[in-house]
Amino acid sequence: MSTSDSPSLSASTSISSTSNSSVTTSAQPTRRRFLASTAAAAAVTAVGIVAGQTANRNAAYAQSSAGPVGSSGPAPAPTDPSLADVPTVTEDHQTIVIGSGFGGGVSALRLAEAGVKVTVLERGRRWETGPNATTFPSPTNPDKRMLWHRSAPQLFGKNIAVDPYVGIIEAVTSSTMTALCPTGVGGGSLVYQGMSLQPTKEAFNANFPAELDWDLMDRVHYPRVADALGLETCPDDIINHPNYKVARVFAKRCRDAGLKAEKIPMPIDWDFARRELNGEMKPSYSDGSGAMGVNNGGKHSVDVTYIARAEETGNATVRTHTEVTDIERQDDGTWVVHALHTDDSGSPQKRLKLNAGSVIVAAGSVNTTRLLLRAKHTGTVPGLPDTLGQGWGTNGDRIYVWTDPTAGFGAVQGGPVVYGTKRWDDPNHAHTVIQASMPGMGMDAKSTMMVGYGVSDTRGSFKWNSRTKTAELHWPAGGDSELIEKHIRPTADKIITAGGAPGMLTDTNSFVNSTWHALGGACMGSVCDLEGRVQGQDGLYVLDGALIPGTTAACNPSMTIAAVAERAMDSVAPEIAARRYAAAQ
Repeated sequence: MSTSDSPSLSASTSISSTSNSSVTTSAQPTRRRFLASTAAAAAVTAVGIVAGQTANRNAAYAQSSAGPVGSSGPAPAPTDPSLADVPTVTEDHQTIVIGSGFGGGVSALRLAEAGVKVTVLERGRRWETGPNATTFPSPTNPDKRMLWHRSAPQLFGKNIAVDPYVGIIEAVTSSTMTALCPTGVGGGSLVYQGMSLQPTKEAFNANFPAELDWDLMDRVHYPRVADALGLETCPDDIINHPNYKVARVFAKRCRDAGLKAEKIPMPIDWDFARRELNGEMKPSYSDGSGAMGVNNGGKHSVDVTYIARAEETGNATVRTHTEVTDIERQDDGTWVVHALHTDDSGSPQKRLKLNAGSVIVAAGSVNTTRLLLRAKHTGTVPGLPDTLGQGWGTNGDRIYVWTDPTAGFGAVQGGPVVYGTKRWDDPNHAHTVIQASMPGMGMDAKSTMMVGYGVSDTRGSFKWNSRTKTAELHWPAGGDSELIEKHIRPTADKIITAGGAPGMLTDTNSFVNSTWHALGGACMGSVCDLEGRVQGQDGLYVLDGALIPGTTAACNPSMTIAAVAERAMDSVAPEIAARRYAAAQ
């Protein structure tokens, strides 16, 4: 959707008459107008930070020494003239992991435990939390911390002026899709709501190679991830608090609709929410304000689980503010990772030439794919598969604002997520719908959030543009429409109208079509094997969402990305350790 297609705030109430919104037939015109106006106001908060679209991207540009804010492109190449005065430092490393999210965190820990010295490169910063901290930006009052310094900052189609910063979200845009890419130590775990679901055997086998062996992963790798992340469902005493009435309303509506409402496992110490409700801390969980990171702590994100454990071994070092620009294969089969060390504004301070025996790319689906496509087309890694960039999907993401003046959701809504309903009987159309808290807007918008995701066979791709020398996202117009219109949307409609209740769904994707769950681009079975080994490239691995073929079978991707990485590292960690030992002889 181009920006010219996006409704302005003043016109946003027109969504009530489109096919993307739902009002029960019993609603009167006055009620419809009320629902539409409150839904539009709520959607401003719900959509949050979205990227400017291609049509007016140039209007958002602001220059920095690291590149134009708004370009959503890669950092300058090592030979870029703008870096002529930036000093170069050469270093030798045993193994480099690019990225510190789920795949990178698992890789770092298991390598470190195997005795391998591993260096983790993270382009973002550390986001340290604790009681009453103010580390993360507010979802309702965005500042420079919200945005990676080369993203085009916009709210609801309106530009925001912010200084360049190594912020927490990079938006990568095309004319039909915006992929949102978290940055910082911990990767996507910093900002994900935390829903941690494991696919059924039937859905898993319908969407993944049988050789992955669901039975083994169910017995070993998924439980290993659940244990590492400390998953818990929300205790009843918290659910029964007035702040969590919205969760109770959702669960009742599900039951009234003949659907099962299940508690969702979350990587959270719920005692933090309890202490907030008791007045011991400022709210973060208990008022829905943790959508861009939970300030108080208690969230078992990758930085405080896998990465922290890796560092505790003494074998893992995390380098922040280190943005990889290029990967290069040497004639002797070793690897060079080119990177820029930056300050908080993204301005390069040093060029880094990092030699390594093995490299694991875990920069997230979008940036892993872009790095490898750059290596293929600039010739720094000859022989990369022609299928690189294909098989890219959104995990069937959809985000709705549910508005109902009779429901009593509350102006303050505890979160992040308590209940969801799983419609997993058909593995080819399996989908999940959950309720997520709406950050406070200083008024009762009579609204809350509903999020759906599921199995879709729509796939896009990243393609190399030889003129701009960048990898560009291509997503088919109307992608995922069968999943959305025939499965997710009907389930959501069934919930909001249960018992004859009035209500309306506002599809935020109709304003900016976006995904938080980018998957694919270096898929298993075409670019890599099941353990992430890149075909024809000894010592080069992909272990993140890029390895996953576009869907995680009606579940949030985090559990499956981590479980696939855990499975891979059972063989890859000793393999890299053996390569290191052989090289030392």
